[in-house]
Amino acid sequence: MSLSLLPPSALVGFITFGTMTQVHELGYTECAKSYVFRGNKDYTAKQVQEMLGLLSSGGRPAMPQQPGRPLPPMGMAARFLLPVQQCEFQLTNALEQLQRDPWPVANDKRSLRCTGVALSVAIGLLETSFQNSGGRIMLFAGGPATEGPGMVVGPELREPIRSHHDIDRDNIKYYKKALRVSKVLPRFLLGSADLLKFYDNLAKRTAHNSHIIDIFAGCLDQVGLLEMKGLSNSTGGQMILTDSFTSSMFKQSFIRVFDKDANDNLLMGFNASLEVLTTKELKVTGLIGHAVSMNKKSAAVGEAECGIGNTCSWKICGIDPAASYGIYFEIAGQAGPTQQQQQPLQKGMMQFLTYYQHSSGQYHLRVTTVARNLSGPAGDPAISQSFDQEAAAVLMSRIAVFKAEVDDGPDVLRWVDRMLIRLCSRFADYRKDDPTSFRLEKNFTLYPQFMFHLRRSQFLQVFNNSPDETAFYRHVLNHEDVGNSLIMIQPTLDSYTFDQEGSQPVLLDSSSIQPTHILLLDTFFHILIFHGETIAEWRKAGYQDQEGYENFRALLEQPKEDARELIQDRFPLPRFIVCDAGGSQARFLLSKLNPSTTHTSGTYGGVSQTAQTIFTDDVSLQTFMEHLMKLAVTGTN
Repeated sequence: MSLSLLPPSALVGFITFGTMTQVHELGYTECAKSYVFRGNKDYTAKQVQEMLGLLSSGGRPAMPQQPGRPLPPMGMAARFLLPVQQCEFQLTNALEQLQRDPWPVANDKRSLRCTGVALSVAIGLLETSFQNSGGRIMLFAGGPATEGPGMVVGPELREPIRSHHDIDRDNIKYYKKALRVSKVLPRFLLGSADLLKFYDNLAKRTAHNSHIIDIFAGCLDQVGLLEMKGLSNSTGGQMILTDSFTSSMFKQSFIRVFDKDANDNLLMGFNASLEVLTTKELKVTGLIGHAVSMNKKSAAVGEAECGIGNTCSWKICGIDPAASYGIYFEIAGQAGPTQQQQQPLQKGMMQFLTYYQHSSGQYHLRVTTVARNLSGPAGDPAISQSFDQEAAAVLMSRIAVFKAEVDDGPDVLRWVDRMLIRLCSRFADYRKDDPTSFRLEKNFTLYPQFMFHLRRSQFLQVFNNSPDETAFYRHVLNHEDVGNSLIMIQPTLDSYTFDQEGSQPVLLDSSSIQPTHILLLDTFFHILIFHGETIAEWRKAGYQDQEGYENFRALLEQPKEDARELIQDRFPLPRFIVCDAGGSQARFLLSKLNPSTTHTSGTYGGVSQTAQTIFTDDVSLQTFMEHLMKLAVTGTN
């Protein structure tokens, strides 16, 4: 299917791996031929290139400069990378003749997979002949790496793969073996050198070559996304996590990778660079998104670091129309409130230069220039009137996730709380030490609510998620725009009932669960239809199939139709769940709701006893707001 979606001139290669790694020579038409690499050996880039015969000409072949044209297969690499239209027959044959790894696997052992060697070989193959030219490596992982460099778990089934609990307790046998010392992450997050994994070294090589690595995981168990996340995060690659490669969720998501525009060009850009220029009033402190630093210094670079900082230019190996990046600034040499008030309101200007290779082969330069009023003293009405609480919530969530990668969970939650209290102390209207006088302007009213749900989200709360799932969720958050990111932070909830026509948005609250209502929850990663207790009983009794109950049948169908519309443009495809009150899968809904009615609170705000009781020790939004108001008015940070 993917071959039919690629442009005929696109160059493709094929590598399979198990106990060994095999590089298929597609240019050899007489019979199937492949080069085999041992799965338990760590090969250097030069060894890979020598073994494949890529350096036999005495060095790397020069890159032809032909903007606007697809690159021809070059030198010895032409044996392994050929245009689809030339090698489709050989490649299809290789795919059809694929068999299970012939090496025997005992019942008490996992299959051997040398994922690290396979990736190293793929990177070495591309970097020889196609450096600084658009290219993707698509990794399909049907299980964890159990052999050779980059091994995530041992082959013994009795040995479980690492969990968040193991990482917290430092009980991570293989995780440690693949660590290297580096100073890549910002100084302000770490007091000492950071640990860089084996896969991050591969990611660094790939990003240097301007290539992309996509990871498609199809396995009920973890495959090692935690260790491999740098491959996609540094190169702008896609990440899809599914239970099986045969699921419709995977198939439909995979097809969307090859979406095309009106001119039949793939909706993907390559080898992009993003540079930020500012006037002297502003300084760039960093970027958070799927990019790597180009270490370019200028007068626009600030001293503080936020995310990938200390530079004004970043390399983005893979870019697409939906990709978004959070860029953070500071005001240069901001004066104290007294001097600031005496100065006229200043404007700061910033310019974004995005240069990338279009999938047609042409190079595009996109320039965006923006002017902004600079903030004045505390309580400046200009900030309050222009404050975008939705964008602010998403930008803060990116910083929190960035911190969560290296800091302990409780520390990150405390930082989120502290920043929220400071914001409310500065911009709310209140009398000191009087929580009842606390008021927020309309531009700020939803922001505390976003922070409440962010604290409870899967991005910061790792309980009940595997390390792979956490890596996947954080990857998607750092790619999507404000609208989609907000759905991840605070999901949307719609209600359907006989009393109203169509859907009605309702509060993400336990009080919204009623026996005669159907709920549609959208968390971005899950689309869930929840039937209230009475609705579920009627459906099980088969009323929707009886004459005279057409309105009930229509009521059951309406949320399904709305769910189809939500799924239509979503990438990756969300998991679709239909459940009933009291069912096991109702937990996906209950975990997202504000627990206003718990086993300790009874009724809340006049809500009747029919509301769902949630058994949790988490505080409700009302309690959260009470504590926030108390701390904000006392100036406690």
